[in-house]
Amino acid sequence: MNTIIERFDKIKLNISSLKPKKQVNIIAVSKTFPIEHIKPLVDHGHTHFGENKVQEAISKWSSIKKENKKLNLHMIGKLQTNKANDAVKLFDYIHSLDNQKLADALAKYQNNLNKNINYFIQVNVANEIQKSGIPVKELDPFYNYCTNEINLNILGLMVIPPNDCNAQKYFESLSELGRSLAVKDLSMGMSSDYGDAVKHGATFVRIGSSIFGPRY
Repeated sequence: MNTIIERFDKIKLNISSLKPKKQVNIIAVSKTFPIEHIKPLVDHGHTHFGENKVQEAISKWSSIKKENKKLNLHMIGKLQTNKANDAVKLFDYIHSLDNQKLADALAKYQNNLNKNINYFIQVNVANEIQKSGIPVKELDPFYNYCTNEINLNILGLMVIPPNDCNAQKYFESLSELGRSLAVKDLSMGMSSDYGDAVKHGATFVRIGSSIFGPRY
């Protein structure tokens, strides 16, 4: 069996052993890997893949997405407003919605294209100056604006915890915020900490190197 498939199946088994209350979707983070490296997992039947750069994703996924309508492409990196139109054309999920200017642009372009995308609001749970995300104190009004005024389909919340070896604390914080807003999904957890994320209610985990190996 292909090594990538073996790793992927092991991760699925690990997640299943945690007995999550909700279905956990594995986003195979394929950024920097060529499509030839990713294709075995596509052929295996997996449908959720993540990229963090719009131009790279366009060159890699445009053709294969036309051939395979079941594929779901997730934008998990920082999204600049000037790339919003291209992102709406290609992606099915955007995990990095982090400001009103971007929200307005996405609403405009998806309406123009008659395409309804799924969104996660990225939350800056630790108020890190250098990191993107909506501050916790601004989350409620931003969520209400996105859902009630510009009609974005907000599935849930996303977090990238600080690199301080205390990810569980931030997963719990995001879980509490998700409950307060009554959203159904949480995007959190990567190769090093997806188990803790699942224990705290993650429904989408973003796993790259543990599936595909070291980055190119």
